[in-house]
Amino acid sequence: MAHLATSPPRTGLLVIQPLKRRRCAECHAGPLQMLVLEEGAPRCLDCADLGHLVFLPRGDTALTRRSREESALSAVVVRFNRRRSRYERQGVLVEEAGLARAEERCLADAEARRRRRVRDARRRERKDVRFAEAFAGEIGRLFPGCPADRAQAIAAHASARGSGRVGRSAAGRALSEGAVTSAVVASVRHMDTPYDQLLMSGVPRHEARRRIAAAVETTLRGWRAEVSGIG
Repeated sequence: MAHLATSPPRTGLLVIQPLKRRRCAECHAGPLQMLVLEEGAPRCLDCADLGHLVFLPRGDTALTRRSREESALSAVVVRFNRRRSRYERQGVLVEEAGLARAEERCLADAEARRRRRVRDARRRERKDVRFAEAFAGEIGRLFPGCPADRAQAIAAHASARGSGRVGRSAAGRALSEGAVTSAVVASVRHMDTPYDQLLMSGVPRHEARRRIAAAVETTLRGWRAEVSGIG
């Protein structure tokens, strides 16, 4: 929120939301919700020739800016904050037609942003699919004995966007042998050994890994062999 000085600014049209009950010095209407000070005397919006404007509360910066751009006449609305001893911006008065045009522009922008997000999401999805396929292909190259569906599942798990897993690391994105192997080892550890049960039973992680290391290596050795079974 924009803050103003202890006295209202003197540049541009300014409208005040009074803290006390005030009446218009010209038509005596009141109490006034908003007023304009002319030579120190309060005037209602109608007497100040601003009665046709509509109030747009603060909060939407883009809508406020565009409403003022679309309005031939506008004014800033302020109210004095006693606790902070300063005037603070509450919103603006703008032409109703200008506000409508500004809303249309903001809606068009929102729709454009929505469409862009959809396009970006689809592009990321296609990119992720291609990367997972490449990751699975590298698993197949390093571990030709690994079943194709298992390789795809390992690749999908390791490369999930936002997961923080090895496939999303720099080494993983580069399809380094170490990263691909780490993803395969992790899958074997959790899927083909009692590792998870050991952890759940309270066995420390390093000890649990030591106990299942031979089983992991046996599976990896079998997957490293050619499909023909030649080791």
